[in-house]
Amino acid sequence: MGTTYFIGGIHPPENKITAGCPIETFPVPAKVLLPLSQHIGAPCEALVKAGDMVEVGQKIAQGRGYVSAPVHASVSGQVKSIEPYLHPIGRQVSSIVIETDTNQPQEWANSAIPLLKLLSKDTAALRDQVQDAGIVGLGGATFPTHVKLNPPVAKPVDTLLINGAECEPYLTADHRMMMEHPQELVSGIQLLAHILGISQAYIGIEENKPDAIAALREAATKIEAKGLTINVVKLRVRYPQGSEKHLIQTILDRQVPPPPGLPMDVGVVVQNVGTVYAVYEALSLGKPLIERTVTVTGSGVRQPKNLKVRLGTQVSELLDFCDWDSEGAGKIILGGPMMGMAQYTPQLPVIKGTSGVLVQTRAEVNTAGYRDCVRCGKCVEVCPMFLMPQTLSIYAERGMFKEAEEYGLTDCILCGCCSYVCPAKRPIVQMVGLLRSLKAAAKAKG
Repeated sequence: MGTTYFIGGIHPPENKITAGCPIETFPVPAKVLLPLSQHIGAPCEALVKAGDMVEVGQKIAQGRGYVSAPVHASVSGQVKSIEPYLHPIGRQVSSIVIETDTNQPQEWANSAIPLLKLLSKDTAALRDQVQDAGIVGLGGATFPTHVKLNPPVAKPVDTLLINGAECEPYLTADHRMMMEHPQELVSGIQLLAHILGISQAYIGIEENKPDAIAALREAATKIEAKGLTINVVKLRVRYPQGSEKHLIQTILDRQVPPPPGLPMDVGVVVQNVGTVYAVYEALSLGKPLIERTVTVTGSGVRQPKNLKVRLGTQVSELLDFCDWDSEGAGKIILGGPMMGMAQYTPQLPVIKGTSGVLVQTRAEVNTAGYRDCVRCGKCVEVCPMFLMPQTLSIYAERGMFKEAEEYGLTDCILCGCCSYVCPAKRPIVQMVGLLRSLKAAAKAKG
């Protein structure tokens, strides 16, 4: 086992102000807006048209390719339109708009299928069920889960690693999930291990969540899968501890190769705790991914909460529900402050990858702009990937693709540690991200 330590990184103020807030169920919205692209990979094709009546949980869009995930109706109602709407990624995406009706049945509210019965099922059938449920990585990456559960024969996997670090400041949705549903999470881990055909699993949790560590350790003593061991590992608090590569390094002492290297290259599959819970619900209850837990927080929110939200719900509705300070708000971020994306309007939907909604006040937002690099080297000291962020940012400003690639453009995990410590307030991580986007767009055009 590793040392739970990695070189680099930072320890920003945690601000876990909703850690003690139980998950509340957000009311069913009057309308949902479901983008056809909510995952890494090919977007979906609509299976419905305007005027159709749909039931909650019904598949309304099918993936176009293996690396894709279907979309399901998060409410029962009528499809009002299919047209482009603003997406959290900053551009318009074709979306299905459903107007909710008064009848909201929940077929999955019936008793769960016993775990031992599920563990006796064919693994390929279970994997297909995960795919059909539209499950993707809920930690933010949104990679289709079924793909991770089907590693190539040439890359055998021996370890399942569950990411419960939640190292981003402010976010507490995973923390509450571990506190409130430890037994379901352990059952989900057993199902994932069964699908992968492996006998060891680890749950990595930062030590600032002792209650979650205790809850998962107790639940892990009650596993029903024969031949499986589940170890709960206490990690030191260090951002970006939840990065896949660093989690693997600190817990297993294995080094994932540089891009295009993947965790499966060192025999590991990593899943977020929210994803594990979604897998449990899909296999045990037959429930597709139609809702997720979202942390609504920040100094600009008067009643911060952890909310279970139907996908497609407008972010503005969550903010109103939590009594946000719309007049004093300086920035709205979807996700955490380190890797989240700032939005210019709250009029956009919660999607599968929406882990949090953070509102900062005007006093917290830097509006002074940035200066030239002062060559202090602080960004180099904190970079967990051992890169030279200041050089990458300069190349990004000048659009120098080749030179940036030579300095590890694709190795950057966009964690934002460099921007956080920069005394010149340079948006280093945004520059690098923009350069990668421009490079990908240029490659797509040929």
